[in-house]
Amino acid sequence: LESSLLTQPWASVRFGESSFLAKVCFRDTGYILLISDLSSVWYESADAEAVGQRSKELNKRLTVHVSSFLNHLCSLMCPLLAGQPGATTAFSCHRSPGGLRLHVKSELSGLPFYWDFHCCPAPLDMVSRHLVRPLIQMNLVLQCQVQELISLLLQKDAEIEDYRESGATLSRDRLRTEPFREETFQQNFVAEVRNGAS
Repeated sequence: LESSLLTQPWASVRFGESSFLAKVCFRDTGYILLISDLSSVWYESADAEAVGQRSKELNKRLTVHVSSFLNHLCSLMCPLLAGQPGATTAFSCHRSPGGLRLHVKSELSGLPFYWDFHCCPAPLDMVSRHLVRPLIQMNLVLQCQVQELISLLLQKDAEIEDYRESGATLSRDRLRTEPFREETFQQNFVAEVRNGAS
C-alpha cells in the first residue's frame, strides 16, 4: 500500500479553518492515508480486519462487506482530494498531542454513515520518502530549469544586440524589451517570495 501511495499526488484540503496536504490509497485489503499541515505529518494504515472492526463500532445498523465499505470510503475521499467534496458528506478534524482524528459523516444505502481516520505521527523515514525527498528533487529540477531559461534569455539578448549593431530596427516599437539582468531578477524574485510568505 505504501509503495502505491508514493505514486499518488498531494492534494490541498480544508477542514474548517485548517489547511492540509493529503494523499490516500485504497485497496480491497485496506487503505493508507498521509496528511500534513507542513508542521506535522500524520498517517494511518488500516487493513481489512481493522476496517471491519471499526465499521461495526461506528455503524451498527450497516451490514456490508469490508471491500464495499472501503469502496464507499474511497468514493467519499477521492472527490475531497480533487477539490469537489460531495454535498452530503461532512469532514472535520481534531488534533491532539498524540495525533489527528479525521471524522467523516455521510450516507450509505440511505443510512447514516460514520468513519474516523485515527492518524498518528508519521515516522521520519516515511516523511522523508513522501515529502522531503520529492520536494528537494523538485527544487533541484526547477533550479536547473531556471538556469537554462536564464541562459536562453542572455543568448537572446546577445542575438538582439547583434541585430541592432548590424542596423536592424523593430517594425513595432511595443515589442522592444529591456536587456535581462539576472541579479535584478533574482532580487525581485526573493522579495516576492518573502512578501508571499508574510
